[in-house]
This record gives sequence, structure tokens and C-alpha cells, in this order.
Amino acid sequence: MELTIDQRWDLVDRITKETVEVGAYKHTLKDAIADITVRPKTGIPFAIAVIYGFWMFFSTFAGFFTDGFLVKVFGDHYIPWLGSVFPGKGTWLFNIFAGNPAVFQPGYAGDICFEAGGVLTTGLFMPIAVVLPAIIAFYLVMAFLEDIGYLPRLAVLIDTVLHKIGLHGYAIVPTILSLGCNVPGVAATRALETRKQRFMMMVLLGVFVPCGAQIGMMQELIPEKIGFVFIALIIGYFVVGYILNKIWPGQSPEMLIDVPPYRMPTRGNVWRKTWMRTTSFLRVAVPFMLLGCVIVQLLYLTGGMAHLGHALSPVISGGFGLPQETVAPLVAGFLRKDLAVGLLGGIQLTGWQMFSSVVLLSVYFPCLATFVLMIKEQNAKEFGATLGVLAVTVFAYGGILRLIGMGLGVA
Repeated sequence: MELTIDQRWDLVDRITKETVEVGAYKHTLKDAIADITVRPKTGIPFAIAVIYGFWMFFSTFAGFFTDGFLVKVFGDHYIPWLGSVFPGKGTWLFNIFAGNPAVFQPGYAGDICFEAGGVLTTGLFMPIAVVLPAIIAFYLVMAFLEDIGYLPRLAVLIDTVLHKIGLHGYAIVPTILSLGCNVPGVAATRALETRKQRFMMMVLLGVFVPCGAQIGMMQELIPEKIGFVFIALIIGYFVVGYILNKIWPGQSPEMLIDVPPYRMPTRGNVWRKTWMRTTSFLRVAVPFMLLGCVIVQLLYLTGGMAHLGHALSPVISGGFGLPQETVAPLVAGFLRKDLAVGLLGGIQLTGWQMFSSVVLLSVYFPCLATFVLMIKEQNAKEFGATLGVLAVTVFAYGGILRLIGMGLGVA
């Protein structure tokens, strides 16, 4: 039997009365916390507290395992042992796999972990002793925040700020993902509505957002200056974003996002996400780190690094105020930025030169895996513009840092 419209609505009403129970709304503690964390006056201080807690856990966890245990295992035991048993000291094979023979001499006073440079020494030390604890700490907290339902509220809070540069609050998700690894961050830009927003987001991620492995390296090398590195990158993120929003054509629509209620995190979900992301990252990162060590050592052995240093000297030394030895990290930076920052540990630099080098490597070309994904995601015009922004940013930062260093008398 076919029902009329009125009969259908009558049927809906009868079913509703029999199945739906309406009660008085009770404002629970969970509801109160949900309201507090989404309103700007209370939500912003709460977000700052969350980020501060995130950073304290990250630095404490990574520092405990890196400095308190793994550095001693590699620096005091594994690397010296490998240098003593690996055959052919002084040969190319020894230099590539074990590293610089000078670091294995009795009484060597340098940092053997970074200065060895071999595939089986520094090449394993960086991903296992420095990167792995940092990555586990980052993805553990990320999985917790995802499971509890906080990230959508953070997107709502930052929406107004990101609108100033043509993005909306959901752009915080690719940004946070990129703090773990730029590759999933760039992939997450597909969720943004317009091509303009996706292009802008990929540029900002590739230039101004360091990955967790790179942050771990920075925490190891310049823990007292890492806050200033982030300030320099945040300023560039918003300045370049504002300029791109003004000159790049396209639309920037409003954000429409569902804010779920808070839920207790599931331990199994948190551990599965952490394990999956950590192992995925290591599968991508470790081969490039090892390949980077091989390339750098071959360039040193063949004299190619000296030729590159001489060719780039007008820019590196004259423009940026850095020694020619920083060419090696710049070469390695195209493969892995964390490897590049780690190689700085084997170079004698002043405090300001180390800070400037870390900042420049942060705004330098993204790692090869991210670079390939950006080629896939962008058209020719967008990719050309991305390269242009990268080049201008590197020279701008290099010149500004050189002038600041000269003004402070530390350059």
C-alpha cells in the first residue's frame, strides 16, 4: 500500500514515540572540558599547556634514551669496537663503512658518534640512537591526542589565525603530521578544499616545518637554541604564507568540521598507531640516511667535496658567513635533513654558525621522499613556484642571519 506524505509523517511520529526517550540534559564534566577547550579565552591557554606538555615529554623521553643510554652504547662501546675489528684501515672500504680512521686513534677527544661518518657507525647511530627515541615520543603523543579527540578542537582554535594567510584551521593537521614526517603531512594536504590551499600548504610544510627526526637532531646539537630555531621558522611560515595568499590566484573557503566529543583513548589504538607510523618512518628514513653517508664519504674520498666547497664558497662563506665544510650537510640535506643536521656535529662551528646552519638546513630543500611526493602532487607551474620560494627563502634567511650575527658581533 502506498502512503501519502501525511501518512508517512504520522508513521514517523509513532515510531519515534515508541523508540526515542527524551530526558533532561545533564551537563557533565566531559562537556565542561569540551566547552573550555574550544573557546578562545580558555582554549588558547589550554592549547599552549598541551603543546608545552608535548614538548616536555618529547625532550625528556628522547633525552633519557639518547643521552642517558644509547649515546654511551654507541660512543663508548660499539663504534670504538667496530673501528678496531673492521679490516683494511685507511682503505676506501674502511672509510665508507667504519669512517674516518683518525677518530679511532687512542685519546681522540672529538665526538666519535657524529665525526666517524661511516655507514655502520654514524649511519646507524643517527637513526637508532637519536631519531628513533624522538619519533616514538612524537607519534605516541600524536596517537593519544587523536584518540582522545583533541585535534579537531585545536583546528577550531587556530582557524582565525590561519585565515590571515589564506588557510583554515584544518591546515593544522598536515602541519602537525609533518612534525613527525613531511611525507604524510604533504599527503594530508589532499583534504584541503582548493588547489590554492593545497599548494600553499605544501610549500609551507616543505620549507618551514621540520620533521621529528630533524627536531631530535637539533635537540641533541643545540638544545639551548632550539626555541629560537622554531621562532625563526614560525615567522617565516606566516610571512611567506601571507605573501603567497596575496599573489597566488585561487579561493580560500571557510572551514566546516565536525567536533566529536572527548573519549577515553584506547590503549590498543594508541600503540598500534605508534608502531605503524614509527616502522613506516624507519623504512623510509634509514635507507636514505645510510645512502647519504655513502655519498658524503665518497665525495670526501674523491675530492668532490673540496670542489663543491670551492664552487659554493662565494655563497656559503661570503653570503652566509659559514665555513666551506658546511657544504657536506647541504649535499646530504637533499636526501635527509636529519642526516644533514647530524653531520654538522662533526664540524667545528661557533655557536652562531651552528644556529645559522641549522636554520638554513631547515628551510633548505625538503628531503628526497618529500620532494618526489611534491612532484607527484603539483603541476609544473606550482612546482616551479615551490622551487622559487625555496631559493628565495634560503638566500633571505642566510643574508638576514649573517647581518644579525655581524650586528651582535658573533658572525
